[in-house]
Amino acid sequence: MNTHEKDSAPGSNSLGHFPSETPPPPHDFDQGLSLSPETQLHRGLKSRHIQFLALGGAIGTGLFVGSGAILREVGPLPLWLGYLSMMGVVLCVMNIIAEMSTYLPLKGITLPYFTARYVDESLAFAAGWNYWYAYSVLVAAEATAGGILLDYWETAVPNWVWVLIILVVILVLNIIAVGVFGEAEFWFASIKFLTIMGLIIVGIVIMCGGGPNKDAIGFRYWNDPGAFNEFIVPGSAGRFLAYWNAFIKAGFSFITSPELIGLAAGEAVAPRRNLPKAARRFLWRLAVFYGVSSLIVGCLVPYTNPRLLSNEGNANASPWVIGIENAGIGVLSHIINAAILTSAWSAGNAFLYSGSRVLFSMAQHGHAPRIFGKTTRRGVPWVAVLATWLFGCLAFLNASSSGAQVFAWLMNLSTISGYVAWIVVMITYLRFRKAMVFKGLLDTLPFRTPLQPYLTWFTLAVVTLLTLTNGFPVFTAKLWDVKNFLAAYITLPAFALLYLGHKLVKRGPWVRPVEEVDVLTGKKEMDDLTAADVDPVPKNVLQRIWFWIA
Repeated sequence: MNTHEKDSAPGSNSLGHFPSETPPPPHDFDQGLSLSPETQLHRGLKSRHIQFLALGGAIGTGLFVGSGAILREVGPLPLWLGYLSMMGVVLCVMNIIAEMSTYLPLKGITLPYFTARYVDESLAFAAGWNYWYAYSVLVAAEATAGGILLDYWETAVPNWVWVLIILVVILVLNIIAVGVFGEAEFWFASIKFLTIMGLIIVGIVIMCGGGPNKDAIGFRYWNDPGAFNEFIVPGSAGRFLAYWNAFIKAGFSFITSPELIGLAAGEAVAPRRNLPKAARRFLWRLAVFYGVSSLIVGCLVPYTNPRLLSNEGNANASPWVIGIENAGIGVLSHIINAAILTSAWSAGNAFLYSGSRVLFSMAQHGHAPRIFGKTTRRGVPWVAVLATWLFGCLAFLNASSSGAQVFAWLMNLSTISGYVAWIVVMITYLRFRKAMVFKGLLDTLPFRTPLQPYLTWFTLAVVTLLTLTNGFPVFTAKLWDVKNFLAAYITLPAFALLYLGHKLVKRGPWVRPVEEVDVLTGKKEMDDLTAADVDPVPKNVLQRIWFWIA
């Protein structure tokens, strides 16, 4: 908790009045939300589920496959620096989502719900559709990556058949087996963790000469062909552009993963205890998995390797698999490729689940047609699942273009949507915080992070710049391409059209006045839920260790 910050006197607002504990009358965005104890007490996600859901969402094809495309374009040092820089952005986004979600971890909420409540309903409307669009595109991206990984075995089966199999399996899992989603994702994420930890260990062994070929490569490839692959122009400008390009593209690995904390808040057991726990540990695990692995992968493969993913070729291997093969560990490369394929399948399953729930929630709150609110007898929103899945069929673009090219388009589409979503989240947080200060409630926040709100303002400026320069290479004569331009920027006018169209219909102020921002509805219910929570007491050393980990 940030104890040195004193934005207001405890319990009083800027006018010196104490806030009323009576929440304001319900708004349009509150429809579909129940505050009854029976509803709010029914929660099934434990601490380990939340932590693994958030981190599992960040460990996927972006790291296992997409890192190869970045390495080929810019070299190992910009790759590493790009991931480190993006980790700083993700830390801020994760923390502010955790602050808002921990304060009001209401069952049935989404981040667009907070946006409607603290900022403006039109912005929430556009943000909700943007999230659905991002998750849908990510389903297609994961299916495309799965097809690329399956091509590694050079079978006679066409790539589009692999894509179809992947899509059909995740559809079946979301319609039929959704009851075990939390537990299944925990074990899927466990496979990812074991895979990445194994890759880090194997990578270090190979660098030290422990592979069958006994070749201690160390940082050899940082000298030849070099740490930088100068991007677009030569010299220091080319090296900076290489870093900035890596920084932009590193976002693909992380987009929508911090949001999973907010999505899980309403389903979390003891949310005010478990959400901060997940948020605090997210950074350190991210540092190990991304900080270390992005450094190692740049040591295993030179950026000149022709098998690395590129728009021009049809590479079919992860850089990790290439590095292990080059070290002479043949069988292991097949095992790792299979594990990475499982990761892509798992991520596609999670993104279809998340996208369908966003669409279902929008239907409940009147932001999407009611048909998307239809459910099966088991409560599965089958229409929303099917709509999200159909959008994921963009992966079939593989039939007419190379898998690498399609993956690059989908990376661009989903990355820009993710950046727009983060911008909205940060605006939402800044309005939430301003309302808390105005009403004298800032000191009642159960979870607060340091350097706020200044860190959010800085991160907002950085992400805005990343968004505007997302497709900067296409503005050069050598790299101009209409398809790449549209993939990089079409989301921006689409988002603006949704926002302005809704605003034109609904009218009202551009931003909800701070005195009208509702920060009280649901607070009493969440306070009561927290008061009834009992911290688990470890009975032995093993339980103590387990409670610390999970």
